[in-house]
Formats: sequence, C-alpha cells, structure tokens
Amino acid sequence: MKSSALKSPSGKPLSASALKLRLLKKLHCTLRFEKKAWQSGASLVAGVDEVGRGSLFGCVVAGAVILDPAYRIRGLRDSKLLLAERREVLAQRIREHCIAWAVAAVDSARIDQINIYHASLAAMKDAVLNLSPAPDHLLVDAVRVDCELPQHRIIHGDALSASIAAASILAKVERDRIMCEWDAIFPVYGLASHKGYSTPKHLAALREHGPSPLHRQSFAPVWQNPIPQEAFAFVDEEAAQDAIAEVEVVQDLAG
Repeated sequence: MKSSALKSPSGKPLSASALKLRLLKKLHCTLRFEKKAWQSGASLVAGVDEVGRGSLFGCVVAGAVILDPAYRIRGLRDSKLLLAERREVLAQRIREHCIAWAVAAVDSARIDQINIYHASLAAMKDAVLNLSPAPDHLLVDAVRVDCELPQHRIIHGDALSASIAAASILAKVERDRIMCEWDAIFPVYGLASHKGYSTPKHLAALREHGPSPLHRQSFAPVWQNPIPQEAFAFVDEEAAQDAIAEVEVVQDLAG
C-alpha cells in the first residue's frame, strides 16, 4: 500500500513536486493560527507569503494580508491548488473585504545580486511595511521576516493558514499579471503559459534563443544557455515601454 501511494495511476513513481501537491491537498486551511494570535492579544494579524521563487524569469512577488475577523472568505487555500480563474475571484474578494493588503516585488537583477532566498525575504518585508494599518502580529510561510513584529513561522503555511493563503493568492495573481505583460515583450519564451518556470517549453526556448535580460542569470538553466541576445531586439518599442512602466509601478509599491 505504501509503495502504490507513491506512484501515479500509470504506475510511474511520482515526482517530488507531485508528492508535495498530494500532501498539500490533504491539509486544511483554517483560521486556527489567527485565532491563537487574537487570543494572545493581537488584533491586526497579517499573513505573509511569496511566489515565484523557483521561476527562471523576472521578479519574486510577496503578498501580505490582514483578514477581517468579522468577514469569512470561503475557499481560501494554497494558490498552487487553485485554478487561475478561481484565484482571480478570490483575489477580488480578499481586496474588497480584508482590513489591509499589500504586494511587493524584487526584480531579477536584485535576485542575482543577493540570491533568491534573501530577495524573497526582502519582498515579504516590503509587503509587510506597506500594510496600512500596520499589523501587530505576523503569520509567515516557513521563514522569518526581518522585522521586530511578533511572528509565527508555519511550515506549509499557505495550505494551513487562511491569512497566508490570502497573501499567496494576491501575490500569485499579481505575478501572473506581470508575466503576461512581459510575454508581449518576449514572446519566444511563452511566459504567459508557464510564468517563467522551468517547463520543457521554456527550457527549449532558452536553448534556442538564449536568456533575455530579465532572466535570472544566476540560475543554472539560464547561465547554461548563454546565447548572446541584444536586449529587446525583437520587441515592439511601444509595448516594451508599457510593460516597463507596469513593472516600475510594482517596484514603487515595494518602496
């Protein structure tokens, strides 16, 4: 029984990512961590999460959300387990009914400079600092945010805490939007379909065309395909300027 649980219906062993998704689907996303914080005296409890850590292209985006204890948003769960259409619906509900929300981004150049782990922490800190009103307690997915606020690190927090799940959804929706904007600038990579992650289509495009200026040059699948490419050589200039302006707005939100 144990061995069969680690195989797909076709009998092939499951990948690590498939095994993780199977685990996440079994977890229940509730307010139990928020309730513990409220009972301890906190009143503005923020969930914090990031998305895009494993992507080969573009920014990492973090979200922070303070849910309203008086309004229950049904269906919150890890953004990876939700269809894109469902994430959009939930993101709108979160923004309309939460006490506060914020997103923040750290771009690929900064990721290459300080590494993806520290860039993720920086994005999460910026998202927290952009919340108004400011939180008095944090619930964070697995890591600790570099600030003085009391905080609780929760492994698989986006699948267990409603606040972290909400933050994950907002961050995912925002990053997907950014990737779709850049897809118009770099159409050869198919960013709108895979959002910059290491899919066979993306890897094949990297082998054929080499990396764009916004690929994460410190990531092995990128630097292993160092075909020279003039920045924005195949780009419509007006579309490029529009997309750059969109990213600058996100960076301004990050402070």
